[in-house]
Amino acid sequence: MTETPRTPQAFRLVPFDPAAAPAGVQLEGDLQRTDGRLQLRYQLADPSGAIRIPPATPVPARRDGLWNRTCLELFLAVPGAAPYWEFNLSPSGDWNVYRLSGYRQGLAPEPAVVALPFAVARRGDGLELELTVQLAPLVAADQPLQVAVTAVLEQHAPAGDSGEGPLSFWALGHPGPEADFHGRAGFLLRI
Repeated sequence: MTETPRTPQAFRLVPFDPAAAPAGVQLEGDLQRTDGRLQLRYQLADPSGAIRIPPATPVPARRDGLWNRTCLELFLAVPGAAPYWEFNLSPSGDWNVYRLSGYRQGLAPEPAVVALPFAVARRGDGLELELTVQLAPLVAADQPLQVAVTAVLEQHAPAGDSGEGPLSFWALGHPGPEADFHGRAGFLLRI
């Protein structure tokens, strides 16, 4: 069955704590579901160069802990079902897809996804990341989905400090008192 192409849904992410987010940074994009595929595009604008972007990995691979640095993320869930998926996309090219059995429970690499190629284009003031993923190993073609689009952005460490910089947490919305990408109240898009 071929789906009718749908208009992409545009989004703009907002920081959990605007005071802790670097000035001038904007993170937006769009997503579209067509013919069993999800197409996602992020555009990060960072005019002051405050965000630490990891260098490209010669051989991108599935890696854990990508959320400890700059990482663009996507969460998918079937309405009314406890399990959900977390996609981690590093601008380095490294990636991971996890399946969770319930809220922050049972985190395990999703075995049905063995590769997740995506394109990263670096610009002087930021980057663009594009992903196309086949949904068939995860859900049926006509299964509705709830979606959360999120990001962790690492700032450069203060001058003279070679360690990790502060993190800011970005999402479509932040419905709770803490930055929590896993809460279903933040899965604001429907596709």
